[in-house]
Amino acid sequence: MARPRIVIVGAGFAGYRTARALSRQARGRADITLLNPTDYFLYLPLLPQVAAGVLEPRRVTVSLTGTLPGVRLVLGEADRIDLDARTVHYRDPEGGEGTLSYDRLVLAAGSVNKLLPVPGVAEHAHGFRGLPEALYLRDHVTRQIELAAASDDGVSADARCTFVVVGAGYTGTEVAAQGQLLTDALTRGRPLPGGGRPRWLLLDIAPRVLPELDERLSRTAARVLRRRGVDVRTGTSVKEATPDGVLLSDGEFVDTRTLIWCVGVRPDPLAETLGLPMERGRLLVDPYLQVPGRPEVYACGDAAAVPDLEKPGQYTPMTAQHAWRQGKVAARNVAASFGTGERRPYRHRDLGFTVDLGGAEAAANPLGVPLSGPLAGAVTRGYHLAAMPGNRVRVAADWLLEAALPRQGVQLGLVRSWSVPLDTASPEQARMPGGAPATRDSYR
Repeated sequence: MARPRIVIVGAGFAGYRTARALSRQARGRADITLLNPTDYFLYLPLLPQVAAGVLEPRRVTVSLTGTLPGVRLVLGEADRIDLDARTVHYRDPEGGEGTLSYDRLVLAAGSVNKLLPVPGVAEHAHGFRGLPEALYLRDHVTRQIELAAASDDGVSADARCTFVVVGAGYTGTEVAAQGQLLTDALTRGRPLPGGGRPRWLLLDIAPRVLPELDERLSRTAARVLRRRGVDVRTGTSVKEATPDGVLLSDGEFVDTRTLIWCVGVRPDPLAETLGLPMERGRLLVDPYLQVPGRPEVYACGDAAAVPDLEKPGQYTPMTAQHAWRQGKVAARNVAASFGTGERRPYRHRDLGFTVDLGGAEAAANPLGVPLSGPLAGAVTRGYHLAAMPGNRVRVAADWLLEAALPRQGVQLGLVRSWSVPLDTASPEQARMPGGAPATRDSYR
């Protein structure tokens, strides 16, 4: 008999975990294919440290072929799924087209930047969802500081040294925290006109930073940011973006050349093309991660609306914490559908969260115990080293070098502005560099 064919779409937290678990459970008993735009899994929680020059880019990438034995990698992006014919149609990185047939399909396409109808944002802002955006931001911030330091125009220099981050969730908070440390390091030996210092603004329409977390962690993060000089403004957002700055919702115009959009994500629109029941853009599944009426189709991560058995009537949020765990359950249930093991519903227990604030600072509540300062920083870094599926020694080595040596502040020129559009869901553009990783979270 022919071996069953399993196709996994996406290698973010959910897809990678599914592939990794299946490579152990079903290797030799099934043909497992992973469809992803790149050949790596991106460990998104450490991406702000790449943008700040703390970690080298390859430290946060894990080779798919090197860590998934028995899994066939196909480089490409799914653009159409024929449920009746059980085929996935995709386009490869060079524009070629291909088709994959399946007996079981795991949809883990992840998410894309969430855009709001704010004039000028799509044209003048940049998101923060993958390596290209992190590398671009690192070069852009470095360039603004260098141009400001060489300028005789104080007004222009001030605008170049003003950086606006919209969205005070995990990503926005960490980008502002790490970015402020980066610009302080860049200006340490490079005085700015008038003796000023770089200015970072962190905006959010919510009443506090990190609104998803416990108020104690939120207060800790806000206190650390403000102590460093970050201008944290809650209840405030962007009304309009222009080439010269941003108009805030309170009527103030901020001169800036940098607008970083971290307002959140929305499910990859691929799921909407299937014509199946949806919940706010996510594919409805049962507690076993199967699509009702399509038992051969599974979905997990940001692509799926998974019933929260701990909170009846609700769905699990779009976080990496859930995506990572759901990937493991999806693998188990797919294997069970072929007679290997028993399937089980998805249940979870909250183990806590961590937010890296740069340097030795962090806010964390492992197992519900609130921590701050260097202790939280140590817990956060220890957690990341334990959670990463690869590169632990290299990441630890970079952290040691960062603590002992001055930060390198140079432009690499690897990514141009036009190659990192904010609207990553446009048909002509890659939906997600790095395989559509899920929204960031910590303790899994």
